[in-house]
Amino acid sequence: MIENLTLDQLRVLVTIADTGSFSAAGRKLYRAQSSISQAVAGLEEVQGVLLFDRSGHRPRLTGIGRVLVDQARRVLSTARKFEAVAASARDGVEPELTLAIDPPIPSGPLIESIRALNSGFPDLPVTFSTEGFGGSLRRLRSQTADLAICVLLPVVPDDVVAFPMMRVPLQAVVARDHPLAALGRPAERDDLAPYVQLVLSDPVDPGSPNYGLAGERLWRFVDLGRRLDFLLAGLGWCRMPLHLIEQPLATGQLVPIEIAGDQTPAQGLTIYAAHLRQREPGRAGRWLLADLRTRFGGVNQE
Repeated sequence: MIENLTLDQLRVLVTIADTGSFSAAGRKLYRAQSSISQAVAGLEEVQGVLLFDRSGHRPRLTGIGRVLVDQARRVLSTARKFEAVAASARDGVEPELTLAIDPPIPSGPLIESIRALNSGFPDLPVTFSTEGFGGSLRRLRSQTADLAICVLLPVVPDDVVAFPMMRVPLQAVVARDHPLAALGRPAERDDLAPYVQLVLSDPVDPGSPNYGLAGERLWRFVDLGRRLDFLLAGLGWCRMPLHLIEQPLATGQLVPIEIAGDQTPAQGLTIYAAHLRQREPGRAGRWLLADLRTRFGGVNQE
């Protein structure tokens, strides 16, 4: 009966299995052997199973005993995590941390920060959500994300606290067999008009501000990887984060193009770590913010 099951009984059972005998378990737990025997007898009586074969010189686990030892280890592990999460909450650590991440974010520094977060807060559940443009800000405002690693366009909203971390350079590119690849000069608007521009867009609000629109024929994407597939297939042109296209540029699969009068800032998109102004992150979130800013290097916002 589960209501009569105690963690102490399970701890005794696992310790006997680990040490090999009742007496050794008693020594490890600083208890008399009679206390160990009583705990096992009580567990067997309540559960109605025989955990140890006592016919030999030393009690040996029965078949069901071996199975229940494995179950007992899982229960004890869960109980330890339960206690650890409660202790963390007393210290100001949030019970879980949810991150919303925009598509252009480089993974390397983010992964290293999350690795360090896991070392410092090993019992903290972390949830990741990769969003289309606008999705991370929407998740913050709906309070379904604690932190966003995102692009904020055209400006940082008043209800958000945002820390600029880095800039991601953009490059306008086409596949090598696309007609724009052979233009041989900066493309004017009339040159771009016949061809599709592959646009990364907000899936919920396609009419929200978009970055760097120059074409008249727009195909909208939420997924950056899918847009890259269409780009490589020669189905349009777009500006891509440079770190994502270094290899196809090097192999000639993609060709850079210049756009006349391009208003795209030379330094590229600013990447922010952000949270809602009226929803301060807990201790783990604050730690992650500080670590991200260190690893990404920060941005001078002059």
